[in-house]
Amino acid sequence: MSENKNKMSRREYLKTSLMGAGGLIAAPSIVPSTVFGKSAPSNKINIGQIGCGRIARAMDLPITLEYDDARVIAACDVDLDRAREGKQLIEKYYAEEKGKENYVDVDVYQDYREMLEDPEIDAVIISTPDHWHAQPTIEAAMAGKDIYLQKPASLTVAEGRAMSDIIHRTGTVFQIGSQQRSVNPWPQFKRACELVRNGRIGELQKVEVGLPGDPGGGDPTNMPVPESLDYDMWLGRTPDVPYTTQRVHPEEGYSRPGWLRCEAFSAGMITGWGAHHIDAAHWGMGMEHTGPVEIEATAEFPTDDPNYNGLWNVHGDFEVTAKYPNDVIMTVGGNNKQGVKFIGSEGWIYASRGDVGVTASDPVSEQKPTESFNASNPDILTSEIGENETHLYTSQEQHGNWLKCIKSRELPVAPAEVAHRSCSACLISHIAMKLPRKLHWDPINERFKNDDEANAMLSRPQRSPWGVKHIDGLKT
Repeated sequence: MSENKNKMSRREYLKTSLMGAGGLIAAPSIVPSTVFGKSAPSNKINIGQIGCGRIARAMDLPITLEYDDARVIAACDVDLDRAREGKQLIEKYYAEEKGKENYVDVDVYQDYREMLEDPEIDAVIISTPDHWHAQPTIEAAMAGKDIYLQKPASLTVAEGRAMSDIIHRTGTVFQIGSQQRSVNPWPQFKRACELVRNGRIGELQKVEVGLPGDPGGGDPTNMPVPESLDYDMWLGRTPDVPYTTQRVHPEEGYSRPGWLRCEAFSAGMITGWGAHHIDAAHWGMGMEHTGPVEIEATAEFPTDDPNYNGLWNVHGDFEVTAKYPNDVIMTVGGNNKQGVKFIGSEGWIYASRGDVGVTASDPVSEQKPTESFNASNPDILTSEIGENETHLYTSQEQHGNWLKCIKSRELPVAPAEVAHRSCSACLISHIAMKLPRKLHWDPINERFKNDDEANAMLSRPQRSPWGVKHIDGLKT
């Protein structure tokens, strides 16, 4: 649904713009027209915001709006009240910053697919629930839009692979919201990874990742669906279940939503925070384009209690042990100090955000770190990286790096394949929590070896007409 525009149908648009003999072709405009000064004032990149909830309001919109080369012109959410409030937030910022009440008239959409039909939009920011990451990302790439996606990349390994593949086929500039790769606001992660990659702690042997779990709870009582919410679309390809506020998001305000704690829509903190910390672990290990070869895990789930009658069913306390192709062992869980610790033959380096959550309403471990950057020998932290040593990608800020790369067509600091590999390590950890045995993973073919039960968990059923497998023209 669009409040402001009447356009051709989505099916017509995809047929006329994206398909040719033999199937999908490259996106119709790899370089946005605004880069060449066709439409937006001052060569600005026109952006549509998909999902106007907590993360969009607390992070993606406020940060993106600060960049002069960006111009947010559309807001979309399946909850129209949230989309309208997103419009108000954007227009208020521009009115105050530019001193012009009518600097931009933000279009409001309830269906992101109609937003993708607008040729004036060059790029989209996707800040939706986890089960709504892969499909809009793929469709945006097919529509020729560059993409900033909040982590985690996907809810299944199969979706993540389809997403990475289509982004590479279309030449889309894609950035995952893994902010720990950028200097602002946490330079200690890049610095730690650079020191490890240059041998400052000797031969890397082990990585310890500390992550909290989520408690059970939540009220499963059925409730009437708010008039502003397209609940069927919100559910998407997940099973059709009754509406209740604590399964979706608060009807008023923008506190932490209940879907984060429901397995139908999220894998829990293993992807919620793990997508950040495991990504940093991969960066330091030099394993950004691969994954573990062995993995095993234990976890507590609220539903293990036969008397449990709550709504939220993601994992609680857990422990994962993974072995990588370079024989480095990574452990993940609440027994480790929250953050990332690299342990080598000659010392260790530790990096964290301190006691800061992903957002203010996120849970943090009871083991709050007292420092955000430390080492076995403080001199390691001030060691100079020589001109001929390994220098990792320098990004000042995640959203700004994405905008810069839209113009240059270079890869951002956290591109699609890196995003997928970090996420897939989290997702196979989640699978290992469910199965009481060591799993052997083939990171090249992205399959478990000789384990049909585990391989069946690499994808999930997709309720028609939603889901990656129902995208018009997509060949996977």
